[in-house]
Amino acid sequence: MLVIIELISGFFLLLGSFLCLSGGVGILRFPDFYTRMHAVGVTDTLGAGLILIGLMLQLPDAIVTIKLIMILLMTLLIGPTASHALAKAAKHNNVKPLEYPKATDKGA
Repeated sequence: MLVIIELISGFFLLLGSFLCLSGGVGILRFPDFYTRMHAVGVTDTLGAGLILIGLMLQLPDAIVTIKLIMILLMTLLIGPTASHALAKAAKHNNVKPLEYPKATDKGA
């Protein structure tokens, strides 16, 4: 049973690390503020949650698990709220999203 818990914990830790890393790549690769913010807001919240769940499975101590649950709840509440506040501030300050040229019908 211990081996199964270790494998599940390792899976959560690896998946969470991958999501956090892909959020960092999204900051570097996406073209404008709104797409960058979306990439980081989604992947980092989920990635941090998965890492915290993986850590909860690693530790048998109840007080540490309760502390990790509190951190997880704060992360799940504060991350999306901060992303929303940033997007609202950007919209209020007239930060425009990048516009791509529209496709034209060449056959018609």
